[in-house]
Amino acid sequence: MLAYLTKRLGYYALLLAVAVFLSYVLSSLALSPRGYFEGRQPPPPAESVEAQLTALGINDRTPLLERFGTWASHAVRGDFGRTIDSSGVGEEFGRRIGVSLRLLLAGTLLGTVAGILAGAWGALRQYRFSDRAVTVLAFLLLSTPTFLLAVLLKLGAMKANQAAGAELISFTGEKTPGLTGGAGTLLGDRAAHLLLPTLSIALGTAAAYSRYQRGTMLDVLGSDFLRTARAKGLTHRRAVLTHGLRTALVPMSTFFAYGFLALFTGAAFTEKIFGWHGMGSWFIDAIGKSDVNSVVAVNVFAAVMVLLSGFLADVLHAALDPRVRTS
Repeated sequence: MLAYLTKRLGYYALLLAVAVFLSYVLSSLALSPRGYFEGRQPPPPAESVEAQLTALGINDRTPLLERFGTWASHAVRGDFGRTIDSSGVGEEFGRRIGVSLRLLLAGTLLGTVAGILAGAWGALRQYRFSDRAVTVLAFLLLSTPTFLLAVLLKLGAMKANQAAGAELISFTGEKTPGLTGGAGTLLGDRAAHLLLPTLSIALGTAAAYSRYQRGTMLDVLGSDFLRTARAKGLTHRRAVLTHGLRTALVPMSTFFAYGFLALFTGAAFTEKIFGWHGMGSWFIDAIGKSDVNSVVAVNVFAAVMVLLSGFLADVLHAALDPRVRTS
């Protein structure tokens, strides 16, 4: 198993190097920081624009490969440069990643567990009312765009607050501005602001996982090895839990691992709608400002997360399928 995982790590390291280079090149070619500075009112002097672009390392009159070499030499030491507003990319990154983690961790984990349980339950009760109800609900959620689901939840909270004559459900920002009190009060306020974003993410995640889990579980329930386990004396419940569910989770491990990427980069709409300033929101703002260094930092992080997700999928696959450990 160790040799298998070491080989996979080598592949991922090569892919990461390619992804970093392409990310920098494409971001530098597609974005126009010069236009961002020259478009200010009143227009700054040309010399000032030139000096600012050079200081940030994004001067388009410097050869692209030379810019990349300078950026990469600093990036390997953990310095991703400065944003177009002259703040540190690393400092902004550290703040944003914490926001995204707080926002999305609970929703993703809750949705994953609920989706797997709903899918397995539907497969065991195939074509019964409960299975059809879960199927209809899942397809309804899957056909609803993420931003629309978030807006509908937000509108529902507004209606509930209006009907109650008080703010029962908080839905904007990470916390209530200016709120004071003890640790319990502050934690309760943050939890209240997490409710709707968490529900928005959990519903979509659960719908997707339930469909995949139901399909893989149905394949396992009709397999020969499960019938053999029953023939050897295992009860249906024990055979399904001990052999069936574990086998059905093997293909789901890959889906879960790559779904983990959404913890940091896949909730731009959710962050924008609910007023959370995380990674997704930062990425959108950086593109609007032609902030090359910030866009590259987010892209590189996304590449790292994709490759780590792939490695996590390999580990889970090896843990669930003994045949992989000897390959």
